[in-house]
Amino acid sequence: MKISSLKLNSKHLVSVITAVIFISISVFAFRLIGWPHSDSQTKREPSPQTIVTVSVTTTPTSFPTPTPFPSKHLIKTTFIPQAPEKNWDQPWQDACEEAALLTVAFYYQDSQPSQEDIVRSILDMINYETAHEFKKDVNIDQMALIATDYLNLETEIMLQPDLDKIKNYLVQDIPVIIPANGKQLFVENPNFANGGPYYHSLVILGYDDRKKQFTVHDVGTRRGAYFKYSYDLLLDSIHDFPPSKKKEDITQGDKKALILLK
Repeated sequence: MKISSLKLNSKHLVSVITAVIFISISVFAFRLIGWPHSDSQTKREPSPQTIVTVSVTTTPTSFPTPTPFPSKHLIKTTFIPQAPEKNWDQPWQDACEEAALLTVAFYYQDSQPSQEDIVRSILDMINYETAHEFKKDVNIDQMALIATDYLNLETEIMLQPDLDKIKNYLVQDIPVIIPANGKQLFVENPNFANGGPYYHSLVILGYDDRKKQFTVHDVGTRRGAYFKYSYDLLLDSIHDFPPSKKKEDITQGDKKALILLK
């Protein structure tokens, strides 16, 4: 009895061990190939064949959509020189800002002022500036204040003016006032005395893409009516009065332009 019982127990033990090994192998195999799960319990990862890659191209915001401007445009208006009596003593020596502002103001009035009207208008504006303690050289922000408070015009200051920004106003018959380094302008305008002023103002009235030129009223020279400057030169010359308050530092001035609106 004892011997047969021992044999039976040995056979039973072998069977149990075999079953355990079989179950272990099965579990390992299922884990290796993926145990079936219900979709409601486990989210199945997509196979490589079901992955779709979508490529999206966006236009950089720093490059505006090109505008189909006409190849040329010109605003016609009265020329207002800063020295209407050809006297270049003060205050006429530094009256370019006043003349530029009045050029646009008379344009909106559709006015043809006489020499006497121009002289009186410039002096009246200088008196206003003196009462507000402005210096003889006024920057773009001060010009905007004069245009708003004294000329009753709305204003916009254009930052970093470029060809398309300027064209956008010109084609709407809106002149653009710029502060400029007159020393650079002298390269194309020998009518300036003493190599041109460090700080100057003028009015852009038109452009011509074929010639790559702006047309301006350069109020600082006697032949300044409808004067032509190349795109590159005029755009490069744009500088507001420098923060140092020294004309000689003109190239440190910000790139700005002034828009006057009725």
